[in-house]
Amino acid sequence: MDSFIQAVKFLSRVTGVIGALLVGIAVLVICDMVIERYIFDATTIWQIDIVTYSIVGATFISSPYVLMTRGHVNVDILPLHIGPNARYWLALATSLVAVAFCAVAFVLCSAYWYQAYSERWLSDTVWRSRLWIPLLTMPVGLFLLTLQYIVDIIALVTGREPPFGMTDKESAEDVARAQAEQALGGAG
Repeated sequence: MDSFIQAVKFLSRVTGVIGALLVGIAVLVICDMVIERYIFDATTIWQIDIVTYSIVGATFISSPYVLMTRGHVNVDILPLHIGPNARYWLALATSLVAVAFCAVAFVLCSAYWYQAYSERWLSDTVWRSRLWIPLLTMPVGLFLLTLQYIVDIIALVTGREPPFGMTDKESAEDVARAQAEQALGGAG
């Protein structure tokens, strides 16, 4: 079980790097687009597609990393103010709903991707890019996100990690203080 958890966490870290690279590519292509349009007065054909597909791809591909690091926007007012037992059941219920949602989205996005692939869809832009390539990031990202949710559920049920990352001994004030210090980068 530990090797499965470590493998999924490794994949999640890899997806974070890939997502960062895709954002970096988008930034570089935007710079190229600005130079071509405003300095050389040239038309841009492929740049908008690359930027759009890179940002969307980064969103889907890096989602397992964001979940693993708890980097998503999280409203934790309820978990902060309920007891440890209720916090555990709330974490389990919300994780089960999330993994079910991701699994359904994975199946639907896989069907969508396959339709784009088998029917040879092209973008409506001048570049006419094959859409199955950027659409592949959706089922891949959702599959890996589902795996990361499964790992989180296993870690919760086996006691490897506390629910919502909060130990039983932490009070709401302790958690808020730690989050504020983390947000401020240790300053303060």
